[in-house]
Amino acid sequence: MSIDVKESGEEAFSTRRKWKSLRWWMLALFLLGVTVNYITRNSLGILAPELKTSLNMTTEQYSWVVASFQLAYTVFQPICGWLIDVIGLKLGFLICASIWAIVCMMHAGAGSWLQLAILRFFMGGAEAAATPANAKTIADWFPRKERPVAAGWAGVGFSIGAMLAPPIIVVAHISFGWQGAFLFSGGLALLWVVLWWLFYHSPEDHPNLSKKELAFIRQDNEPDTEKLPFFKSLRILSKNKKFWGIAIPAFLAEPAWAVFSFWVPLYLANERGMELKQIAMFAWLPFLAADIGSVASGYMTNLYHKIFGFGQINSVIASSVTGAFMMISLAFVAITKDPYIAIALISVGGFGHQVISCMLSALVVNNFDKSQVATVNGLRGSSAWIASFLFTLLIGAVSDTIGFGPLFVAMGFFDLIGAAFLIFLFAERRSQKNTHA
Repeated sequence: MSIDVKESGEEAFSTRRKWKSLRWWMLALFLLGVTVNYITRNSLGILAPELKTSLNMTTEQYSWVVASFQLAYTVFQPICGWLIDVIGLKLGFLICASIWAIVCMMHAGAGSWLQLAILRFFMGGAEAAATPANAKTIADWFPRKERPVAAGWAGVGFSIGAMLAPPIIVVAHISFGWQGAFLFSGGLALLWVVLWWLFYHSPEDHPNLSKKELAFIRQDNEPDTEKLPFFKSLRILSKNKKFWGIAIPAFLAEPAWAVFSFWVPLYLANERGMELKQIAMFAWLPFLAADIGSVASGYMTNLYHKIFGFGQINSVIASSVTGAFMMISLAFVAITKDPYIAIALISVGGFGHQVISCMLSALVVNNFDKSQVATVNGLRGSSAWIASFLFTLLIGAVSDTIGFGPLFVAMGFFDLIGAAFLIFLFAERRSQKNTHA
């Protein structure tokens, strides 16, 4: 009796062991990738004091190295988002992750600040995929009601990588030198690429996803719509008031995260007199606080819904506004003389920033077509990184003369302005007590 090979393969596929709550495992796999992304990204900031000496960089030249990454990250986020929307999350993110891993390893061969700046540009263009891929993962794998909490957990990857970067990079630096530290972090990224290729599949294609969980994921999902050409998608979104309600707060929030990621080690070295080992002991604390803020943000939306009767949209906005008020802590960094109190205040800011960031991402995945969420989140990220780019150049130009104090004061109030725009352009005006927006 002959056996139909195709039919046999499909039967084997359908009888593969099903994993309970597979959507959370897929989110964990993505979170691991973003963690590695931030380890490679933040390696520059951790090594900045030595790189300035080894490559004879001034503070202003270092700001251009940082800005080259930020410029590419700004330009390529919507492009990477559109690519992921068109060719799919698995292949699109795999291509980008492979590029950033290889380019990170090439940093070890840099002989001047200009060569380092060029490498950072290419690395920034590839790492720009992380933000739009975040939205795509949540939109693909979670029903609407779970997306705020999922966005909070997904945000952990962005901050836990930054938290782990100081001890990992310092140990690699002590063992292998600054060149070896770049090779080591790039190698971690390549290992993750292999895991992504082997284990990630879309919900419809995943052999370990049960039909019951697939139905749960798709219970309130919007259907896929037409995949638009890139520039047509931009024109449509530019006319959408809600897009600007997300983009403007993102613009005002990102300078603080840029300082946490690229400038705090240099700030601790120059203005607080810390050595590299001391920096490694404390520079991860703002990112630990950011991890807690990421997780807490989604659950805060549930509290606002239960206590105040807010609908889904207004609950998310309320969480974001709470984060904006916490950012005021950064203004007090300028007046404290104790370096440990300064780190504590920066950590409060890390918590607040990540609440804002995760909730802006949650608004994207719940209020835009699923076929466009990566593009929209990429544009949100571009708006954020334009501010990051400009603020970095400002720091490079003025920090040696006026110090970081006035810059921390400014960062303390940026997010309150952003919160006003979020409320005005995005909040629901009618009562949402017993409805889900």
